[in-house]
Amino acid sequence: MTPFTRRFTAQPDHIDELGHVNNAEWVRWIQDIAVAHWAAVAPPEHQDAYVWVVVRHEIDYRGNLVTGESVIGETWVGEAPKGARFDRHVRFTGDDGKVKVEARTTWALLDKATGRLLRITPEIAAPFLGETTMG
Repeated sequence: MTPFTRRFTAQPDHIDELGHVNNAEWVRWIQDIAVAHWAAVAPPEHQDAYVWVVVRHEIDYRGNLVTGESVIGETWVGEAPKGARFDRHVRFTGDDGKVKVEARTTWALLDKATGRLLRITPEIAAPFLGETTMG
């Protein structure tokens, strides 16, 4: 499987009092790449009918970025869904080749109209389990 990728660059408003990208910004980037992946591969009828919500984040912070530095974010779904949920993997690698942040997040599928949990069907899961590209 080829991960979905997207480039992120640290801006001045992403920097915390320690002089590097704030942990909350990394969480935002995790969400941004997941949403971009959904928008890139899900058919319009799925995007109109369903929405994903995060139910769990597990994040390892391994390095930092300062203003102007960039990372390539990669995300993929490695395993088949379990009921209404699946785990998404995310990795951010700096231009120096070092992994800065890795995460495993659990997402649940909701019906947009009712807000109720839905079982992830093979048709909904298929775009995530196949080949994807740069977003």
